[in-house]
Amino acid sequence: MTRKKATHEFDYYVLLFFGLAFIGWLWEVGLYLATEHAFINRGVYRGPYLPIYGAGGLALCLLLRPLRRKPVRVFLLSMLVCSGLEYFTSWFLERLWGIRWWDYSGHALNLNGRVCLLGAAVFGLGGTGLVCLLLPLYERLYQGIAKRWRIVLCLLLLAVFIADATYCAVRPNTGRGISWS
Repeated sequence: MTRKKATHEFDYYVLLFFGLAFIGWLWEVGLYLATEHAFINRGVYRGPYLPIYGAGGLALCLLLRPLRRKPVRVFLLSMLVCSGLEYFTSWFLERLWGIRWWDYSGHALNLNGRVCLLGAAVFGLGGTGLVCLLLPLYERLYQGIAKRWRIVLCLLLLAVFIADATYCAVRPNTGRGISWS
């Protein structure tokens, strides 16, 4: 018996991207709130989202969904995929604006301060939680929203994001606690 490959409409991926980007933003803001005791809007953009989490999460969902019942593999591949994305993003942002938004130089087993073992392990855990637990929940929630409302929400989110990206292409968020120059 052959298994039918799951296909989804564009709005499925747009909403998943923004949901994961928002969860990433909450994670980073919460982390800095706990460690620095200050609200710091992390990332290049002004809005409550970190696109690197949305892109990384989408990549994990697309690549690792078939391995949902193999959490150890999902963990190891999540570490690899997310660390590669984080390294490339750090390099790209530094080349584009001459700014480092994060630096792991003080962490054990770091690679040029762009990625480190602790970060990779956290991404492995997050990726495993996403693929094995959160993705099935998301799919049920997605099906519960009428298509017209999903489209309206997608258009609204995309419009806000495009406006934010346009503004931040000229004036990226480099506030206190955001970057290391």
